[in-house]
Amino acid sequence: MNLRRLYLGLMAVLLASISLAAQAPASNPLAIPDSDDGLPGAGPIRRYDWFQRLWLEKRTAWAKSERQAQDRHAVVFLGDSITQGWGDDLMGAFPGLKVANRGISGDTTRGVLIRLGGDVLALEPAAVVLLIGTNDLEEGAAPETIASNLELILAALWAQNPKLPIVLNPVFPSAASKKRPADQIRKVNALYAAAVKGDSRVLTPDTWTLFADAQGDARESEFPDLLHPNALGYAKWAEALRPVLATLGFLETEPDAFSPEPEFESLFNGSDLTGWGFRVTPESERQAARSWQKNDPNAPPWPFHDTPQRFDGQTRSSDGRFVAKNGRLVVTFPPEGRRIQQLWTTREFPKDFILKLEFRATPNADSGVFLRGNQLQCRDYPLAGPYKQLKNYKPQDWNELVIEVTGQTARCTCNGEVLEAAFQLPPTGPIGLEGDLGQMEYRRIRVKELP
Repeated sequence: MNLRRLYLGLMAVLLASISLAAQAPASNPLAIPDSDDGLPGAGPIRRYDWFQRLWLEKRTAWAKSERQAQDRHAVVFLGDSITQGWGDDLMGAFPGLKVANRGISGDTTRGVLIRLGGDVLALEPAAVVLLIGTNDLEEGAAPETIASNLELILAALWAQNPKLPIVLNPVFPSAASKKRPADQIRKVNALYAAAVKGDSRVLTPDTWTLFADAQGDARESEFPDLLHPNALGYAKWAEALRPVLATLGFLETEPDAFSPEPEFESLFNGSDLTGWGFRVTPESERQAARSWQKNDPNAPPWPFHDTPQRFDGQTRSSDGRFVAKNGRLVVTFPPEGRRIQQLWTTREFPKDFILKLEFRATPNADSGVFLRGNQLQCRDYPLAGPYKQLKNYKPQDWNELVIEVTGQTARCTCNGEVLEAAFQLPPTGPIGLEGDLGQMEYRRIRVKELP
């Protein structure tokens, strides 16, 4: 988002507040304006009788001083009926987290933009979890209009707090029968991703892929009316958000109380990146990266390192991609959408060994564990593959990898299920962790070297 667009967004919000005050001084300022004249953004503002009543009812309740005080500095969940339907306490999905639900059934991106000041900014939120745009499509708005309104929403939020973290959910899948065809939702989501590309303040869990079927539509088992999630859908959404909220420091704030088994030593101390660093990028990887980027315009960035770096005593890598937080080694969301990056142990492992670790992936996350330099795919397996048939895998929860190295082969299992029976390895090399797409977390990384 460039400075000119930010300026225009702020001016639009300011002009909207002036316009609202001038339109009808005798009317309720919390009601939907009678006219679009002077309002920020573009596209639909709903004025159905039921929606006007709900809008006023919700906003009146939220505007009460005791409710404002109660919700001040909360993590604000902002959106339409999908957010409203989660309930004031989000069905208890995030114990210990102060939340404020500011979803209004039927709302659009432009509606959110109009009510942003009183419903969200007045609370000085700690973070905002945003899901909006599906109703715009039903009203016939172009994807470009929807994305433009999103940019104005982000500009207004950051005008108050330039460091405000925002969890941006892509528009959930629905169906053409709901006037929300998959191709239009895909286009909106692509424009959303482009709007926030390069901005580390925005975290983007892939909740579209989490819910979409093979055709890109919602599943009736999770969205019975092909629009609104049921209890199963909300539970999956919560599971997708918990790792993100933990990385932001709102959940799982206590250190991980874990001690390795006898004869195992920890490779990650849980507090900082001692023993880990960047190694010099081999020429073979440089050639592979250049070839990929030459032949594929969508190939991700792949930074090269000409000198080794060690991160002993540091809580994050020099590029901020790898972060030590409360016992977790977090491979954060890349602001670019995708970026290849690898973190390595500063020692090598020529002997036979047993490596154990746990990992947790956001939906469709793509990462890897390197064994002496060869990559074992470590991903959100059911969505990202390649091991899509695992029965014991726990989506968006902790899963255990056990890797037993004998000579130059490794037996690799996930929660007891075999991934690779004889994975080929070089005779020596470090252990590494990769980031590519989404957020991946590792913990309890420990090794037992064998005689």
